[in-house]
Amino acid sequence: METAEAGGPDDHQNVEAGTGRQKKGLNKYAFICALLASINSILLGYDIGVMSGAVLYIKEDLEITEVQVEVLVGILNVFSLIGSLASGKTSDYIGRRYTIVVAAATFLVGALAMGLAPNYPFLIVGRMIAGIGVGYSLMISPVYTAEISPTMKRGFLTSLPEVFIVLGILSGYVFNYALSGLPGNINWRIMLGLAAVPAAVIGVGVLIMPESPRWLVMKSRYDEAKRVLLKVSDTEQEAKERLDDMIKAAKESSPSGPDDDQGPPKGNFTGEGVWKDLILKPTPAVRRMLIAAVGINFFMQASGNDAVIYYTPAVFKGAGIHRKPVLFGINVVMGLAKTFFVVLSALHLDKFGRRPLLLLGSSGMVGSLLLLGIGSKILEGSTPTVVVVLCIIAVCAFVSFFSIGLGPITWVYSSEIFPLRLRAQGSALAISVNRLVSGVISMTFLSISHRLSFGGTFFLLAGITTVGTIFFYVFLPETKGKTLEEMQALFGGDNDDTSRDENEKQQTETSEK
Repeated sequence: METAEAGGPDDHQNVEAGTGRQKKGLNKYAFICALLASINSILLGYDIGVMSGAVLYIKEDLEITEVQVEVLVGILNVFSLIGSLASGKTSDYIGRRYTIVVAAATFLVGALAMGLAPNYPFLIVGRMIAGIGVGYSLMISPVYTAEISPTMKRGFLTSLPEVFIVLGILSGYVFNYALSGLPGNINWRIMLGLAAVPAAVIGVGVLIMPESPRWLVMKSRYDEAKRVLLKVSDTEQEAKERLDDMIKAAKESSPSGPDDDQGPPKGNFTGEGVWKDLILKPTPAVRRMLIAAVGINFFMQASGNDAVIYYTPAVFKGAGIHRKPVLFGINVVMGLAKTFFVVLSALHLDKFGRRPLLLLGSSGMVGSLLLLGIGSKILEGSTPTVVVVLCIIAVCAFVSFFSIGLGPITWVYSSEIFPLRLRAQGSALAISVNRLVSGVISMTFLSISHRLSFGGTFFLLAGITTVGTIFFYVFLPETKGKTLEEMQALFGGDNDDTSRDENEKQQTETSEK
């Protein structure tokens, strides 16, 4: 197993309890690589944040119905499903780094189309294209980061995509507020078109990043992988041990099994046979990984986080707050709360572990949704100021608890649990579920709220999140301090091997008799 993080004899006193691995400072080169990859995620965050305000002006300027508003908001998430599904195969074929470039370039085209849209159909096409780019970025950023990160810092580094999603949301809120004074037929175009700027920067900046060493190993490009590992490791010995573990893991995850000591049997791996091993004939361990990854992604969006962010201005507008600068000001406060707590969670993820923060966050979301539901029910009859303030506090608490748990941990967990050969497409499948559920929730939130009321909808989301909390407690083991190569055993891989050996032994004994 990977022991890259073990220190020298003089550092034995600083070993992580229960893991036997050395606690070290953050490797600067690995941090820069993770930072560049994670910036890609700012694209989704900016769209979520800016669209929550821009849609108010779009509805007035283009004179569209509420159903058209739901389609406009949700279509990006639906088409991000295409990007997510395609990203796994793409990243296995051309590499993790260039897939990040594809994501940024696709979103750049979509952002320009949205900003220049003369009418509703053109705007929809722009959001479709941008959605594909979002789907690519949501899968590839955490996978690349997980594959390049040292074990003891993987939680922090792999949560950076969520940090940038939140920073993107906050940026969207700020631009909503800053541009709200411009004419209504111009400001929303600027709001949406500005997303092209970070997309262009990312597309160029990502070219200085190295390729994922684990992808290079799957291609049997060991010398290149070692050069990357020498940069993201603290010692040459550490780099060698990490490379040896990666080669061993690649051999073991090959569909034909290990054939020699020189590396995986197929040196030009492009993702063949992965869907069979993921869906059709998974081992019990892989099946448990898939259930865990799909489950956490499902509940991340079924909790209603994206919909609450998209439609918060509509909720408070229904409560009697009609001045757009005030609505956008509330969004900025909410964005600041999200940013603070997601950074706090990222900094402590490797200390406290995934499970405690996930259970704390989802439990807090349930309480916040119940409070928001009660407040919204009261506001249906009147609009007392104290209840409006209570609802604002509840919304801020909801997004804060999301940022502590489900927000960052979903990306961390999805990208770290699958075996090397299945990682890209396994993560892509899980995140496709994420995008599908987000699209469905975003495109039906207003319609459901009209039938159940906002209060009733929040009570429904509280019930779903409660089920999610139970799921996390039962199905998600702690991955803190485990190398990517140890995940198979964590999810029962050793038991799979034992069962397989016992079956082979029984078959041999039967044939001999």
